[in-house]
Amino acid sequence: MKYGYARVSTKDQSLDLQMDALKKAGCQKIFYEVAKGAKADRPEWLKLLNEISKGDTLVIWKFDRMGRSLHHLIQVVNELLAKEVAILSLNDPIDTTTIQGKFMFNIFASLAEFEKDLICERTMAGLKSARSRGKMGGRPKGLSEEPKKKARIAEALYNQKELTTEEIANQLNISRTTLYKYLKARSNVKKQ
Repeated sequence: MKYGYARVSTKDQSLDLQMDALKKAGCQKIFYEVAKGAKADRPEWLKLLNEISKGDTLVIWKFDRMGRSLHHLIQVVNELLAKEVAILSLNDPIDTTTIQGKFMFNIFASLAEFEKDLICERTMAGLKSARSRGKMGGRPKGLSEEPKKKARIAEALYNQKELTTEEIANQLNISRTTLYKYLKARSNVKKQ
């Protein structure tokens, strides 16, 4: 059976290009999701790995859709090859059923890791350059309006001492970590 896997990193990105290409490649079943490549928790990817078996083919848009890092990508490919699953990347000219294809996979995986490292290096250099000119990157300090409202409510509930922190967090639909962040922000507001 021919399986497809498509992934984008954010909800702002579209899966359409990958999905169309996988359908055109003849995939009978396609798993897709919105998840950062660096995340270990990719439910659809895990479902695919559990379902795919000997003699099947995995079709992907590019190899970077499969792995979190070069090491992880090589590990995943080796696991699939051990299961006797063929891998076809539509944009990396690789056929892992041949020795040359396995060799090319290692070269392309190394290049993809190199590209990712270059992007990271350029980003860090850009942030450093911006800081030297007095500009700060990242999220703005403090809370926006909606979290400020929740922080006030969280503080009031916390000071009443009638609910546990877990119950307060559940009522406000936030994590306990966020609750503590809100309480800390409120205590900083009082000190100023």
